[in-house]
Amino acid sequence: MYIDSLEFLDEEREAWQPFEALDTLTDAQLAVEQAGAHGWSGRDLMGHLVAWQEIALAVAKELAVNEASVTRRRSDEEWASRGDEMNDTMVAEWRQLPMDEVRQRFRMVPGELRGYLTVVPESRWLKHPQHLKFFLTETTNHYAAHQADLEAILAGAD
Repeated sequence: MYIDSLEFLDEEREAWQPFEALDTLTDAQLAVEQAGAHGWSGRDLMGHLVAWQEIALAVAKELAVNEASVTRRRSDEEWASRGDEMNDTMVAEWRQLPMDEVRQRFRMVPGELRGYLTVVPESRWLKHPQHLKFFLTETTNHYAAHQADLEAILAGAD
């Protein structure tokens, strides 16, 4: 359990930092699919992570003004019914975006999420077991689950 939101936010920021290396790769390097990364490219990994951060951001925006989040409920229901198909859809959608937009969202969304979490009352996320679990799942735990993918993509870019 976290003492306060700053402890969570510091941990999340530290866990995200290695992924920022993706933004240093060229567009060509980001386009190369890596067998050791589920066959994803760096661009795919960027899109996958940020797509889930965007859902978390929408949840944070709702929790800033409400006790519950419709987005979280819908996301949980969709994941329960579609699972990895949901991820496949997200990656396919991100592949259609211009690379400049991918990079812009990759640079902006993590900080925007952190910013919104600073205004959400701690009782609605940090001290709320289900909401905290959701934010952990979409941030630090999610990053840890994709650490090997990041390493494969960065190694393939050398």
